[in-house]
Amino acid sequence: MKKFDVYKKSLEIHKKHHGKITVVPKFPINNKKDLSLAYSPGVAAVSRKIAAEPKSVRDYTIKGNSVAIVSDGSAILGLGNLGPYAAIPVMEGKAVLFKKFANIDAFPICLNTQDENEIVAVVKAISPIFGAVNLEDISAPRCFAVEKRLRAELEIPVMHDDQHATAIAVLAGLLNATKIVTKDLKKCKITVCGAGAAGNAVIRLLKDYGCRNLIAVDSRGIISKFRPDLDDYKKILSDITNSEQIRGKLETAVEGSDILVGVSKKELFSTDLIGS
Repeated sequence: MKKFDVYKKSLEIHKKHHGKITVVPKFPINNKKDLSLAYSPGVAAVSRKIAAEPKSVRDYTIKGNSVAIVSDGSAILGLGNLGPYAAIPVMEGKAVLFKKFANIDAFPICLNTQDENEIVAVVKAISPIFGAVNLEDISAPRCFAVEKRLRAELEIPVMHDDQHATAIAVLAGLLNATKIVTKDLKKCKITVCGAGAAGNAVIRLLKDYGCRNLIAVDSRGIISKFRPDLDDYKKILSDITNSEQIRGKLETAVEGSDILVGVSKKELFSTDLIGS
């Protein structure tokens, strides 16, 4: 059987279709009458209705079922900072997931800026058309500030996929895994390798669930209160992890661990490390 080359085939299908998503009308537009209903003059009645009753915008437009998928391309699914153009196929893919699994209309918004203030300003400016905002592949620690500001300044839901979605998937997986090995997740020693957006959110959700024995490790080693190089977000992690304030590298952190969560760069875990 010929081996399936997923990368080659993906390139071919993306080039063939010029991407993955398109925009289509929700009812037939076949003649002048249809156009008069969808656009002028009929649409004026809808505009007047919304102007008089602003909350009705969700009933008469796509706002009630639309999500903005916003990225600056600075942390593309393990590939790093490739910029906004390289982010487009990933955000298109996320739009496909929204539509396929939840029947939600989502659109990629790939921004040609990695400035926190500009990102916040742009998202606020385009927010009227959307019912929610999904931030994605924005590098830490800027992603934390962007999310916090938008949640405070917008009246629609804002989530950061790399944080919240990853954390939910990890918790779900660990709940199932610990059932199979008959361990109490709340009593397990858990080492989380990676303290960026995903690692930060995973640790906070596990803590909220009731896990108490958590160790966080970043590229410089175990996070502890002894570390003078911690940013504000890692300082928060130092308050809720590593109760014994151990120091060292990943190899030290995993000693006696029941669970090792990897949300960092690839090829950090050797067979010996897993075996320990």
